[in-house]
Amino acid sequence: MTPSPPSPHGSDPREPKAAKAPRDPKKIPAEKAAVRKSVTEKTAAEKTVAETATGKKAAGRKAAGKKVAEKKTAAAGKAITKKAVTAKTTTKKAVASAVAKKAVAKKAGTKKAVAAKRSVSREAPPAGPLEVALSPALDADDRERLLHGTHHQPHAVLGAHPAPGGIVFRAFRPYARSVAVVTGDLRAELHDDGDGFFSGLLPLREVPAYRLVVAYEDTVQETEDPYRFLPTLGDLDLHLIGEGRHEELWTVLGAHPLTHQGVAGTRFCVWAPNARAVRLAGAFNFWDGIGYPMRSLGSSGVWELFVPGIGEGELYKFDITRPDGSRTQRADPMARRTETPPATSSVVESSHYEWGDEEWLARRGERPAHEAPLSIYEVHLPSWRPGLTYRQLAEQLPAYVKELGFTHVELMPIAEHPFGGSWGYQVTGFYAPTARLGTPDDFRFLVDALHRAGIGVLMDWVPAHFPRDDWALAEFDGRTLYEHEDPLRAAHPDWGTLEFDYGRREVRNFLVANAVYWCEEFHIDGLRVDAVASMLYLDYSREPGQWTPNEHGGRENLDAVAFLQEMNATVYRRVPGVVTIAEESTAWDGVTRATHHRGPSGFGGLGFGLKWNMGWMHDSLEYMSHEPVYRRYHHGEMTFSMVYAYSENYVLPISHDEVVHGKKSLVSKMPGDWWQQRANLRAYLAYMWAHPGKQLLFMGQEFAQGAEWSEEHGPDWWLLDPAYGAEADHRGVRELVGDLNSVYRSTPALWERDTSADGFAWVVGDAADDNVLAFLRRDADGTPLLAVSHFSPVVRHDYRLGVPDDIPAWYEVLNTDAGRYGGSDVFHPDPVKPEPQPWHGHPASVSLTLPPLSTVWLRPA
Repeated sequence: MTPSPPSPHGSDPREPKAAKAPRDPKKIPAEKAAVRKSVTEKTAAEKTVAETATGKKAAGRKAAGKKVAEKKTAAAGKAITKKAVTAKTTTKKAVASAVAKKAVAKKAGTKKAVAAKRSVSREAPPAGPLEVALSPALDADDRERLLHGTHHQPHAVLGAHPAPGGIVFRAFRPYARSVAVVTGDLRAELHDDGDGFFSGLLPLREVPAYRLVVAYEDTVQETEDPYRFLPTLGDLDLHLIGEGRHEELWTVLGAHPLTHQGVAGTRFCVWAPNARAVRLAGAFNFWDGIGYPMRSLGSSGVWELFVPGIGEGELYKFDITRPDGSRTQRADPMARRTETPPATSSVVESSHYEWGDEEWLARRGERPAHEAPLSIYEVHLPSWRPGLTYRQLAEQLPAYVKELGFTHVELMPIAEHPFGGSWGYQVTGFYAPTARLGTPDDFRFLVDALHRAGIGVLMDWVPAHFPRDDWALAEFDGRTLYEHEDPLRAAHPDWGTLEFDYGRREVRNFLVANAVYWCEEFHIDGLRVDAVASMLYLDYSREPGQWTPNEHGGRENLDAVAFLQEMNATVYRRVPGVVTIAEESTAWDGVTRATHHRGPSGFGGLGFGLKWNMGWMHDSLEYMSHEPVYRRYHHGEMTFSMVYAYSENYVLPISHDEVVHGKKSLVSKMPGDWWQQRANLRAYLAYMWAHPGKQLLFMGQEFAQGAEWSEEHGPDWWLLDPAYGAEADHRGVRELVGDLNSVYRSTPALWERDTSADGFAWVVGDAADDNVLAFLRRDADGTPLLAVSHFSPVVRHDYRLGVPDDIPAWYEVLNTDAGRYGGSDVFHPDPVKPEPQPWHGHPASVSLTLPPLSTVWLRPA
């Protein structure tokens, strides 16, 4: 480093004149080439007073104007110069070294320092090029920590900072050949301090708005300095993050394009409390984060950096220095968009979508979900029509679902996941719709299209676990963070994944805010929460000795209970009209009870709106799998569900889980020949639609697909091709599903009192030898529907059933044996009148002909 050069306009008149050293002819062209134009430097150097060998201060006035040759002298020379000097004599090197070292130790001064301060206090710096003085040396520890990625406060040393004599500018630009500061019409070249550090002292009163001109080997860039900006997060945000109560967490963490202090750029924020330091790496810096260290925002554990000039579409990751000094590059846990797998980078994203579903949102909360018609078509988007994007799906899926009459679709998880074969149940990007099918706004377009078609959108949500990929959440900042610190509670025994630490408030906040995010940002109408049972029990799939009891000695995961209660309460409070649905397979008390109501177990309810009835699904499919001749011995499997039907608010699910991995498709589970299999399926579906509870059917089962579902090719749509010989058989089942939904939606008795025992009454539930089940469903006004299921392959004539005596006649509104569905067409064309003959405990009865393997619905004429 060379001392400050004299000015071409003359030296300070208060200083003794010194001979001008000749300018190095090699240096000037190099400097010009670095910035692509002529630069004449103008600087004002700060002078300090050295201490004597005995520790006493030398008189500043006596030291002024003297040139000291001895190394042990007590004072350093001071010169305010205005022109570059490149003569590197031994004496001048010694003086420069003394000035640089003592400027750090000494901040007060002499008459020379006072003179320098007076030059700073001018109203404005002189117009034209500025000469740059040597700045106080960067502390060696700061320098090393910046070079090795362990600095937690880079803004404290980089950027522009007031100092005696003016403003110190420091830039850390590895690989740069030169860096200049530009402010207004003024320009000043910074000194090259080595290792990518550049600095200089300018005689300014206060820190100006400035830019950097950075010259590399083959290019010159003019850019804003990221280290001149104040933090972008306020105290309230940091307080809420620390308390685990930031319900809009996605608005502060992650990457957000915005204008800050009048400059456009992107704010990057990440929660990594165990990290020694965090740097930002991306395509914009060739994935080398050395020059982009982030600052720690105190005890919140949040790291932040505003990068000017970075906008939407940029790829990025966080380069984290772990507590042990090793480094790891991680995708952003809060990324709202990702690269298409198998690529793993996060993408800067902003939404520009304009919604058109105001009418849908305004009326979706008119009825609670458990008192409204709710029939669900479950879809795996990537394979429903393989190869279609979100926007292409928006052209086909709403029309298809509307034609079938379903009220809702349920999307298997669409949050980003690395392995397609997980179907989305091993999530790495909790805030990003999978990029396989398009952008987040493309997904919004699909949701909007479904809403405008009158179809609600439910989404599978997976807060139970996450995969171990080393670029995602696992040991995110070098230690357990999102997962539980106890290895027995962190590792999920079934799936090789990690379980969330629901007891940590920041982790709980991450998940609660995520539930709100999907509902508010994407207008999702409900969340089906996956694997709730695995969250609720500490001993889930664990042997004795592999789990630790809770503080009361029980097996309940109290942290998970508190999380689910908070999630449900928050979602229902913030987003009226949505519904949360639990996939919970045990007898946990109060899954759909309000969180503030305590049950017999002492726990408040979990607060879900609905719960999957896994018991009904298992029992009814077990019954249907038997040959009709043996069904009499399993009759109770079809009636047992009514013992507990009103303990929760239920959904009856025939989901993807029941038609994969060797379980066979729904029609293939049925016994008998092809005709009987289809007849059994039709009778079963109508029984399901009439049973108390909401309905869910997985794609492909609506047209009796014979093969198991595979995510690699999706439903066998070719079965509905008119050129296929058995097309009518499959289309008949699809016609039935459409009619089931149509009659269901127009018949309040089938849904209005799903959760009230007053809405159901057995007519006959013990006719095991006949394989017959008959019951009444009633709406809020008492209007009934009679449902009769006959699971034998014979016709039963004159089968008598008890009915109320206040209905003058019944007419058939649905018969699964109709010829157009592929049945034998045994039906009742005329109204059926009750006879005053008591039967089955009712004052009147009707005599019916029961078709083989069928379900018949009758309503009052």
